Amino acid sequence: MKKAFISLVAGVMIFAGGGSVFAAQTPLNESIDQVIGTPYKWGGTTEKGFDCSGFIIYIFDQFKVDLPRTSSSQAETGTEVSQDELREGDLVFFNTSGKGVSHAGIYVGDGKFAHSSSSKGVVISKLSDSYYKERYVTARRVVSSETYASVMKSE
Repeated sequence: MKKAFISLVAGVMIFAGGGSVFAAQTPLNESIDQVIGTPYKWGGTTEKGFDCSGFIIYIFDQFKVDLPRTSSSQAETGTEVSQDELREGDLVFFNTSGKGVSHAGIYVGDGKFAHSSSSKGVVISKLSDSYYKERYVTARRVVSSETYASVMKSE
């Protein structure tokens, strides 16, 4: 019953917001919106199911940004960015296994990131949520200035 209520409230919030979980629509936000709710699938890289790094690859392929397959490899790509300098499109990384980087997401602004959660599929979460705050490792900027303009151009 509780899950049904939460799903109903989330659906109403999305419907009331014009179908988007984002305040401003950008090409990046639109790409993420299209796969919100896609189930988690270990090794998944398609709309049938994503793991965290597969989700990132799927989104960034649309903008012709080539990234390595695993979250630990992605965490070594691009330029390191401090958490207080994050911008939309930066990748954020977490140690959820106790053995180094094991989870990743895409920063979407306002202290939030999109990711494929093993329990909920593709969702938006807050970096300030205790689970993620305690496991945050690093962030990387993988989008060039030129590509950033096309990824974040508001419509």
